[in-house]
Amino acid sequence: MVEPAPHKRVRFLLSGYYGFNNLGDDALLQIIVAQLKTRYPYAAIDVLSATPERTAHELTIEATPRWDQGAIRAAIAKADVVLSGGGGLFQTATSLKSLFYYAGIVRTAIRAGKKTMVFAQSIGPLDFLGKQTIREFCKGLQAATVRDARSKALLAPLVSGTPIEVTADPVFLYDPPETPVDLTSAGLGAQSDPLVLVCVRKTAHQNDGVAAISAAVDRLAERYGAHVAFLPFGGTVDAEASTTIIRKCRSKPTLVPLEGLEAVAAAIARAKLIVGVRLHALILAVRFGVPFLAVPYDPKVSALLADVHYPLAPLWVPGSHVALRHVEELVDRAWERAPELAAALSTESVVQRAAAERNFTALDALVRR
Repeated sequence: MVEPAPHKRVRFLLSGYYGFNNLGDDALLQIIVAQLKTRYPYAAIDVLSATPERTAHELTIEATPRWDQGAIRAAIAKADVVLSGGGGLFQTATSLKSLFYYAGIVRTAIRAGKKTMVFAQSIGPLDFLGKQTIREFCKGLQAATVRDARSKALLAPLVSGTPIEVTADPVFLYDPPETPVDLTSAGLGAQSDPLVLVCVRKTAHQNDGVAAISAAVDRLAERYGAHVAFLPFGGTVDAEASTTIIRKCRSKPTLVPLEGLEAVAAAIARAKLIVGVRLHALILAVRFGVPFLAVPYDPKVSALLADVHYPLAPLWVPGSHVALRHVEELVDRAWERAPELAAALSTESVVQRAAAERNFTALDALVRR
């Protein structure tokens, strides 16, 4: 089959939270790059990265230092298409400075006459200045895909005239390698059954979160004989958050840092239950039909629960009172209903996978303009 001419010439530049050793964002980048290489085999791909040499080496692409303004302008000048995403970039929960950075790249790309797209983002939360920033910086944005309906409702009034499509996170497109990953040396082989994985991060009202999650871990270990392992997605910071909870547990959960998306996905796929704060731990759980107990620390997690019609209440919502009886009852419900929940999630995974594909359908429409 002859490749269409636009696919031969196109050069992509990706802007996101890349190169920070955060497994969720690294997974996003890995999947997006793999999809671009498959769909546009003659294209060039450049990524703004905090560790450009490592990113370029691991993914066999080009990478530009994300803090070098001169290099960023040069990368935008060379690009045909600039993608802002995926991830939760347009928000002021982190800082207004962070939003200025990501929206500033969009503004520069639009002013340079580049095809510019918000790609597979979750939008918000946004304060007044955040909304004004997007309204001003994104004038002329040509296309957008967002990971949930809430994000579309928030973004649409700020980018009037820009077509916005609700899709799903590209990580739903992840497929495991043909050769299974051996987790025995990490202590997560058959000897760890029944396996429960916990993926946490620091959140608001951290002490309440420690109480809720440690109570859930102890219930799983003591009542159901689960082997509970904490799996840090965000490197050292998540390992520290995990250690804080482990110290509060009566049981003896372990901390198991795994390297790379393949190993982490393999561990999640063979678990009986996930306790998840990290969004991409929950996305991978849905992808493989693994029941979970979620902590919606951010609207994007709440949106995922709604999108997959998950029937279980959150384990704990930051800012709410921790009722240990509620935690124990929820753990019991998740364990007893595991087969039913797994079947429902497997069905939802197919729906989300199709939605994730639409990110690239929308991108192709932009490329062909």
